[in-house]
Amino acid sequence: MSGGQARETGEIFGPRMTLFADVLSVGVCTALASLPVVTLPAALSTACAVLRGAREDRPATAGRYLVVLRRRLRPGDLAAGALALAGVLLLWADLALARAGLPGAPLFAVVAAAIGGYAAVVGLRACGRPESLTDWRAAVAGAARDSLRDAGGSGLVLLALAAAVMCAWMLLPLAFLAPGPLAMALTAVDVRMLTRAPTRTRTRAPTRVATRVASRG
Repeated sequence: MSGGQARETGEIFGPRMTLFADVLSVGVCTALASLPVVTLPAALSTACAVLRGAREDRPATAGRYLVVLRRRLRPGDLAAGALALAGVLLLWADLALARAGLPGAPLFAVVAAAIGGYAAVVGLRACGRPESLTDWRAAVAGAARDSLRDAGGSGLVLLALAAAVMCAWMLLPLAFLAPGPLAMALTAVDVRMLTRAPTRTRTRAPTRVATRVASRG
């Protein structure tokens, strides 16, 4: 998005302030769409796709978000959500066992936390990729590669996640706004990866389809 544009005559806020407001409105829509839990990956992926369109001066509004989300909720999205939920529950159970005082519990807890952190980074980076609109397998495979190649970006993803969790923990109403900045961060990390490595290998066909799906909104 051409964020450096000057205000038009009679415009109260500049384009950057408008984008910030759109990010928050998309965040509220994402939070509401994520309430069934299994829809969380699809909701976050849609938010990233809508915010990515702002770079091409497409509207990043709540209305466009809802249009794109309605077109993409499919069994694969729900399966991705169910898998993510199962992973979170498994990690929680492992950490609970570690706290129970089993032999080797400290080492087991560290290993489980490391695996859980890596899985969270891969899952979040997958949501930030355009392929997630049409092909979760391609998105996750690409995110797994990027998570290892781009350690700095993976660190930024963890920081963005930590900031979102802290905001929601400190003030519960912020939980309905935090998904917006989180989606913006995931999109920025993915765009940063593309900028740093223009020749990055990606599954081009699903990407083109995903772009068309998001642009129709």
